[in-house]
Amino acid sequence: MMKGSEDPSSRLQMIPLGLIEVLNPRERNSRMFEQIISNIQCIGLKKPVVVTPRHDDDGERYLLICGEGRLKAFRSLGHSEIPAMVVDVDDESAFIMSLTENIARRKFSPLELMVGIKQLQDQGYDKKAIAQKTGLSPEYVYGILHLLKDGEERLLMAVGSGRIPLNAAMAISAAGPDNKAIQAAMQDAYESGKLRGTQLIQARRVVERRRVQGKAMGGRTASRKAPEGVTSTSLVRNYQREVERQKQLIRKAEAAQRNLLFIVGALRQIMADENFVNLLRAEHLDTMPQYLAERVWSKGIAG
Repeated sequence: MMKGSEDPSSRLQMIPLGLIEVLNPRERNSRMFEQIISNIQCIGLKKPVVVTPRHDDDGERYLLICGEGRLKAFRSLGHSEIPAMVVDVDDESAFIMSLTENIARRKFSPLELMVGIKQLQDQGYDKKAIAQKTGLSPEYVYGILHLLKDGEERLLMAVGSGRIPLNAAMAISAAGPDNKAIQAAMQDAYESGKLRGTQLIQARRVVERRRVQGKAMGGRTASRKAPEGVTSTSLVRNYQREVERQKQLIRKAEAAQRNLLFIVGALRQIMADENFVNLLRAEHLDTMPQYLAERVWSKGIAG
């Protein structure tokens, strides 16, 4: 990401506030804005804004790349000028710098992040390039793009209003564009507190596995699409059934492990009796499955 203080062609100067236009405006939290004003009043401007010059029939003006909060704070405090780092870049570069600067700050709302990522994609950047420019992981960028492409409208609205965090929304949207009923059920389950965190992902996997196996939520034969009647209650119920099934599998595996340990211990004791072993050999019963033999004799089957 390009920063004005690191660009050899940049220059620091005082710019009249009236000549600066905001290139990529953002909605700002009022409490955070008041904090910016307070900081400027107490210690001054620690970091200049970043602008790029433009010339037209009305004279010179500047597009703001970075520092909208500082610019608004200076206007609110009654200043007429602001220290600015001036960089010479074209419109597209200025737009990309503005977006990536806002995203890289990591002080964005989920909606701002989604909009910023989508704007970068619309500018022709793929997920790898977006990740490099923003400092986000390619997987995270892909998840956001997937949410924007396959997320239900009500899910996007929930993210925008702050009812659902972005990570949870990305997990919900992974149910796919053909499974709006599942997306809605997962969203309802999350908002009601029935499923949270990894439970949400596990519940979606349960539904996907049942669909692939040709079973609907209620156990009836179904098409590859999820049944329209799926609800948050049925989603939670099937998740709980799957959890209980896995617990039963674990209990059975533990029981089998205990039985195996008992059998191996018993075989070791009786195989230590040479007379018993000779009797087995005489009756041609001196072999056993390799799985057991490797545990009874650590060096393999006794000769």
